[in-house]
Amino acid sequence: MGYVQAAYGAGIFAAPLVSTQFAQLQHWSFHYLVSLGLAISNILILFLVFRGKTQDECLAQLGQAEVDKGPSSHSHMRQVLTMKALHIMALFLFVHVGIGVAIAGWTVSFMITVRGGGPSAGYIAAGFAGGVTLGRIVLIWVNKKIGENRGVYVYSLVAIGLQLVVWLVPSLIGGAISVAFVGLLSGPIYPLALNRAAKLFPPWLLTATMSWMAAMATVGGAVVPFVAGAISSKAGIKSVEPVILAMMVTMLFLWMLVPKHL
Repeated sequence: MGYVQAAYGAGIFAAPLVSTQFAQLQHWSFHYLVSLGLAISNILILFLVFRGKTQDECLAQLGQAEVDKGPSSHSHMRQVLTMKALHIMALFLFVHVGIGVAIAGWTVSFMITVRGGGPSAGYIAAGFAGGVTLGRIVLIWVNKKIGENRGVYVYSLVAIGLQLVVWLVPSLIGGAISVAFVGLLSGPIYPLALNRAAKLFPPWLLTATMSWMAAMATVGGAVVPFVAGAISSKAGIKSVEPVILAMMVTMLFLWMLVPKHL
């Protein structure tokens, strides 16, 4: 799971590098042609890999047993909608992904406006994304030693401390380094949460539960930065960092509510 999510992190690492270059050109909107090309490539790759096969067909090719459909295969959606633990984890990922997008976007504006950074401050977002990518690979051995539950607690608490540095220490370089390390520690949290879900929920519900959590995470990636931006438009860009900190504390509280067993 860590390697798969690291590939995603590599994508969000490359995106700010490309967009920063386009931002310095007259026709900056051509950046979206790059995104369109990558999206089309992704669709083609998915088709070539899976070719419309079902989950059971893919597992059979790997030599794995067919997933048990469970005692009530006709009411999977009803089971999903009534699982409290699932909704807590979905909300956790909603906040977590939203925080990541808010940091990658609004921290650059914070560094330019408050810390006096120039156009090159856009590379701070690349530093965060690079940290996410590295964290999902180099911290795998730590995850195995301390487990999913402790891992989320440790990474979140240290990331909160680093985010305080970004907010309170008036240093552009120090803030940029702290943001990169926040990415490093935030990176493993998403795959750790998915691993926890794989152990928590019945096998016949994994597709539905994973889909719901991923959907909520995507929505969070849009809603949380929007809320942070709306607050900053009223209270000033300096308010972005305390808002992000408050969301990080909220995320940690939500993880405390996730049960160990159903």
